[in-house]
Amino acid sequence: MDSLNVPEFTPKHGVPPRLKDYFTGASPFQKQLASVRKQTQFGQTPSRRKIPQCSPLQENVDPQKIAFLLNKQWTLYSLTPMYKFSYTNLKKYSTLLKAFVAAEKQKGLAVDMGEDFKFKVIFSILSGMKGTHRDPAAFLVQVVSKSQLSSNNSEDKVIWTGWFCCVHGDSLLENVPDDFTCLPLFLANGAESNTALIGTWFQKTFDCRFTRLTISAFNLSWMAAMWTSCNLEHYRAATELLWSVPCSPQSLDISYAINPEDAKALWDSVHQTPEEITQEEVDLFIDCLCSHFHRHFKINLSATRLVCVSTSVASAHTDGKIKMRKLRQTEV
Repeated sequence: MDSLNVPEFTPKHGVPPRLKDYFTGASPFQKQLASVRKQTQFGQTPSRRKIPQCSPLQENVDPQKIAFLLNKQWTLYSLTPMYKFSYTNLKKYSTLLKAFVAAEKQKGLAVDMGEDFKFKVIFSILSGMKGTHRDPAAFLVQVVSKSQLSSNNSEDKVIWTGWFCCVHGDSLLENVPDDFTCLPLFLANGAESNTALIGTWFQKTFDCRFTRLTISAFNLSWMAAMWTSCNLEHYRAATELLWSVPCSPQSLDISYAINPEDAKALWDSVHQTPEEITQEEVDLFIDCLCSHFHRHFKINLSATRLVCVSTSVASAHTDGKIKMRKLRQTEV
């Protein structure tokens, strides 16, 4: 994934300069993290990837929390390691973050909590959401509101969610000091003004820094191949790829939808290594799709840019937004 210039992330409406400072200022840990990146493949796509097997860690997954993460659009960020973060203090963090957001809202800042709502902040562990026992536990932060005019029995409404995780982060963990917790991927769902404000609290509390991520066309092609390769008994959605054609005065998009069974059959014909996926296989898969399109429409897609992929498993856009599908019971 490619790093996006942080100032472009800053919401356009009403975020004060001191909140912007968080997104443009570098953490003292940045220099050490830079040395970590030089020693690892951080942010790079390998020429081949192992196909992950079912992990015994998945036995601890909370189905309700996992279901909550599905069918939502998540915006991706990278996160530097957090200093002095402790899983035993989650209740304390909930109280502190709530007080911080309430104080900023009273100052008239751009906080999208609503005028007639009370709210609470909930920190909770996402059990089983890691690749190995060494990975730090993932955790979820939710901002939940309840209207003052509604009854006591009415359901709370989740208005913002942040999800912190680390999966197979061995190469990064080897270089992180004991006082730091490495959860390099952060996913947010909710108003950007809330993300900016809550991010400010994390920066002040744990000396960390968020950076907006984009997804390159190169990595989108990997996602299209990997998700197509998933063995599902039933398919409910077409495999769709979106290419952008730069032109004046406005860009032109080309949407290419493929029957999911046909896409899977094509992948099976090019996939030769049962335990891994290689760059050669991904390139051949995309080239075959482009050749088929050219044969029928005389349009050379190699002259365009892949900006979005969507499958029965998930969808992803080059602007760093992803959505994981919720499959029916018969499809698992």
